[in-house]
Amino acid sequence: MTSRANDPIALLREAGLRVTDTRVAVISALGDLPHSGVDAVMSAVSRTLPQTSRQAIHNVLTDLTHAGIARRIEPAGQPGLYELRVGDNHHHIVCQHCGAVADVDCVTGHAPCLTPSTTSGFDLTEAEVTFWGVCSTCKAAQAEPAGASAP
Repeated sequence: MTSRANDPIALLREAGLRVTDTRVAVISALGDLPHSGVDAVMSAVSRTLPQTSRQAIHNVLTDLTHAGIARRIEPAGQPGLYELRVGDNHHHIVCQHCGAVADVDCVTGHAPCLTPSTTSGFDLTEAEVTFWGVCSTCKAAQAEPAGASAP
């Protein structure tokens, strides 16, 4: 569990959000399962709060994102994913085979870490970079000869 998820009640209070069992459970789930979609969060929360609805999970994730407790990322070809790591100018690397996502610390400095050729009049606040590749698990599976796992 991430350190931000160690005290979900304090996170909620600092953000001015009402403390509810569902919000606490969602923060705990994101601490255990960073880069999770609604389905994974729903599955984790339903273990302790089986009566929780999918809509409630959506609502909590939206509230947490708006409050700055969580961040939503949207890698191409995947539904929105959520994490508790916010405000530190990090990026992501995504496996092109299985969709696994990992954090990558910014390699160039403070936000915005990249400068476009034109800002079109925008004041830049951050840049979001997604690296794409093949994770070690998929790479190992590709290297394994066909039928090698059969006895």
